[in-house]
Amino acid sequence: MAKGDIETYYEDGQWKNRPQGNDRASNTHSTKAEAQATGRGMAIDRGVEHVIKKQDGTIGERNTYPRSRDTNPPKG
Repeated sequence: MAKGDIETYYEDGQWKNRPQGNDRASNTHSTKAEAQATGRGMAIDRGVEHVIKKQDGTIGERNTYPRSRDTNPPKG
């Protein structure tokens, strides 16, 4: 992940968002869906990648904003 990309992750019983390179979370949420929506908005506003991790810490999904910046867009 590049510095500034938004990471949605699970820690200490809460879902959190933080820009890559920061030590602390920007915000916390009780559900993954809430954290994902907030993280998506942050990534869109900044024009960066949004990396959504599963509860076990593995990467579950990656989305690039704006889509035109994606170097490997999905086919179809």
